[in-house]
Amino acid sequence: MNEVRNRVVVIGTGAVGSSYAYGLLNQGVADELVLIDLNEDKAEGDVMDLNHGLAFAPSAKKIWRGSYKDCKDADIVVITAGANQMPGETRLDLADKNSAVFRKIVNAVMEHSFDGIFIVATNPVDVLTYVTWKYSGVPKERVIGSGTILDTARLRFQLSEYFDMDARNVHAYIIGEHGDSELPVWSHANIGGISVHRYIERHKNKYSEDDLEPIFHKVRDAAYHIIEKKGATHYGIAMGLVRLTRAILHNENSLVTVSAYLDGHYGQTDIYAGVPAVVSRKGIREIIELNLTEAEEERFQASAAVIRNTVESIYPSH
Repeated sequence: MNEVRNRVVVIGTGAVGSSYAYGLLNQGVADELVLIDLNEDKAEGDVMDLNHGLAFAPSAKKIWRGSYKDCKDADIVVITAGANQMPGETRLDLADKNSAVFRKIVNAVMEHSFDGIFIVATNPVDVLTYVTWKYSGVPKERVIGSGTILDTARLRFQLSEYFDMDARNVHAYIIGEHGDSELPVWSHANIGGISVHRYIERHKNKYSEDDLEPIFHKVRDAAYHIIEKKGATHYGIAMGLVRLTRAILHNENSLVTVSAYLDGHYGQTDIYAGVPAVVSRKGIREIIELNLTEAEEERFQASAAVIRNTVESIYPSH
């Protein structure tokens, strides 16, 4: 009987890719880790550096600089390669540059009979997840974008700071585009099972509904502030990617906000957008369709239109 070896291939060893690889090592996720980058020296250096930490890792792992042929036996291919968002740029500004990069990458992966799950982290992630699905021909449930997994984590953090509560006990979602048109689903936000609105009502002397929108603005604009200060965001998204990878490899059936293919969900078809979804070893098992308020519904439709318009600008046959 052949031993099952969970293999993850990371394409792109920039700030996000290398941080993700480091996170996988630290948390003991996956048995084999393959790094691919146009800059082979950078990839080789990362491999050496990561291997030197194996003695302190929670589990054994084989790590090497590979090539696209290593995708043949991979369970997951994670794409973090592409042009970075520069100060003053929106994620959508990257669409043209990165879609061209992705055509080459995805074709190279599929040339080696890849039969696993794609995870896309490069921006604009909703657009590039869609083109990855189109370029690859892989079933839609096996192409997943990081979507609003980080935005949701940022919202949970900001709410935890505001309410002085452990972020793991704060539940709230950001949905739609991973970008400026995203929206918070306040109607489903809760603190320890109590709706945010009710929690505020119970503690009027400390909290106010008027504070919620500024909290969301901190979430929405976080990347701009981080990029301005340090040039890139990578730790938070790397942690989100590790969480997603664990959910897939361990067949957890976990609920995460990722960029998933909508086929009638939320009134949208033939589009990838950030929504709560159940993730398993097979990829997207189920999309959870939240009951949105009228205002939330309008904002979601507007956000989906932003994604669709960008896809149509780079993929006219859409």
